[in-house]
Amino acid sequence: MGANESTGEGPTRSTRRTFLSASAVATAATVAVPLTTGPTAAQAARPAGPGHPARPQTPDRELRALLREVDRDRIEAIVRRLAAFGTRHTLSRQDDPARGIGAARDWIFEQLSGYAAASGGRMTVELQSYVQEPASRIPVATRITNVVATLRGDVSPNRVYVVTGHYDSRATDVMDAVSDAPGADDDASGVAVLMELARVLATRRSEATIVLAAVAGEEQGLYGSAYLAKQLKAAGVDVQGMFSNDIIGSSTADDGTRDPRAVRLFAEGVPTAETPAEASTRQSVGGENDSPSRQLARFVSDVAENGATGMRVRVIYRRDRYLRGSDHISFLREGWPAGRFTEPNEDFAHQHQDVRLVDGVQYGDLPEFCDFDYITRVALVNGAVLWSLAQAPGTPKGATIVTTNLTNDTTLRWQRGDEPDLAGYEVVWRETTAAEWQRVIPVGAVTEVTVDLSKDNVFFGVRAVDRDGHRSPVAFPRPGS
Repeated sequence: MGANESTGEGPTRSTRRTFLSASAVATAATVAVPLTTGPTAAQAARPAGPGHPARPQTPDRELRALLREVDRDRIEAIVRRLAAFGTRHTLSRQDDPARGIGAARDWIFEQLSGYAAASGGRMTVELQSYVQEPASRIPVATRITNVVATLRGDVSPNRVYVVTGHYDSRATDVMDAVSDAPGADDDASGVAVLMELARVLATRRSEATIVLAAVAGEEQGLYGSAYLAKQLKAAGVDVQGMFSNDIIGSSTADDGTRDPRAVRLFAEGVPTAETPAEASTRQSVGGENDSPSRQLARFVSDVAENGATGMRVRVIYRRDRYLRGSDHISFLREGWPAGRFTEPNEDFAHQHQDVRLVDGVQYGDLPEFCDFDYITRVALVNGAVLWSLAQAPGTPKGATIVTTNLTNDTTLRWQRGDEPDLAGYEVVWRETTAAEWQRVIPVGAVTEVTVDLSKDNVFFGVRAVDRDGHRSPVAFPRPGS
């Protein structure tokens, strides 16, 4: 065995010479290739180095069984029932049993409570209320109420994953609390997804805690979700992932373009809650594409793009649509990883519009413009992600790249998780120009490892693995000692 080859320490000690030699061969191999095929050949040959190629997580039998229970007809019934309340404007009547946001609130609470009754006490449902004093788009003191279903985890109850949809709606004038605002796509569709998932999950045991919340006040300024996030923060909850489902009702654009097998996931790069010190570190190490939200988005692609969902997740490197926002921003402001699911194409004649017929064109957010098969597939994506997160170990904490000495290898350290079924850890890495993790190095039940690759040339991450092969989202290490 040569002096610069592996010393028998396993995959964590693959040598720089092996890496560099393979890279040189790959580069040389592209020289004689015609320009039209060269880049493809080069890309296929890279990256060389330790570990094996990164592969998606395959849904296990338990997850497949869960997804088979998601019911398209129930989702349609929920959307139509919510639209039938006429308006669900935040400033609409709260004491009318048939029309307005109060009637919708009470119906959602009743349905979720019925689902929770089958949970053996594991799922609880609450009306989480507060009075919002006059503020932007809130002219008078207004009670805002979230309907929150919580499935408590059996193993790591303080580790929490949150899914929201907002049950308030609006017409063209955001202050119009009287006109019809059926809000089928925006956002009865998102509420239908979380309600159907609550029904399916209620009879199952989860390792971590899952929160499914129908929030109010989104159209007036994210008021309900901001309150929910602050309540979780005050309770010391460890929110390791959050998703807003907002406008997931159709895949058809205003020009008729359809993409029924894709859903967009917006995920920010630079964290909303980043401090000046954290910004300085990020600028130094180049972590613009490695925020916790980006790691969460990569996890979504890993577990939700498969035959069990029939969907493709199109990750958008942006906090939300251009100059717009949704309830995940409330969680980003608290420093938690979060993203927003939304349909691939939008038809703005059916968003934020008075219900009316103009020159034969129907305006308004009506159920007839929803694609209930599509909403069901988005529910499958959410179900796959939630269950995979809740059954896996938590994202490793305290991940650092040791910078005590100048070296051409990379030492990583992290804190060991407390999950009883934790099997060990994997180091992942990718070239700095790659969007996704490319190579995986199993390192076992350790909390420190040295990899013979330079931290100057590639990006590293660490993720946890349990005995059943469930993997956590990746933790992006910070410089430390």
